[in-house]
Amino acid sequence: MRLKKLLELRKRPIIDQWFERVIKSYAPDTAQFIKNQKDPFSNPFGSVLSKGLAVLFDQLLTNPDSETVKRSLDPIIRIRAVQDYSPSQATAFILILKNIVRENIKNELQDSQTANELLQFESKIDALSLVAFDIYMACKEKIYDLKTNTERNKVYKAFERAGLLTETSEPDPGLQRS
Repeated sequence: MRLKKLLELRKRPIIDQWFERVIKSYAPDTAQFIKNQKDPFSNPFGSVLSKGLAVLFDQLLTNPDSETVKRSLDPIIRIRAVQDYSPSQATAFILILKNIVRENIKNELQDSQTANELLQFESKIDALSLVAFDIYMACKEKIYDLKTNTERNKVYKAFERAGLLTETSEPDPGLQRS
């Protein structure tokens, strides 16, 4: 596989460019912090992002293991899910990799075998973006469930304090006291 060898040779610059482009989606001062703060305790997202992108790229070079992919994507997507990103914005960082790879191998794309292998590689990237979207939607669903339960419990407590509730033999499992 010619493309795999090319990408392995250019792995570090590709991952570095990918990291740079992902952090550009943040405000300039936040991006600067993510880029420059190397301490994983001070900058957990930068650490998770850097390690996650490297693992994801390695997975794309082989036959991706779905559990490894999910474990690497999950923390990145969870963080982006709680930020003010639309689903497409939160997951677009995966598709950015296509352009980065093309930029790094543009001279070798004249070879038809390499071009065909690139199409297969890009299909793996597309599949990765779908996994990221599924993770994003699951995170958003959990966030909305938590918000709904919090509001429901607030109303329940307000009714209870006002004496508007009577004890029943079987409490509603959806209403919990905190």
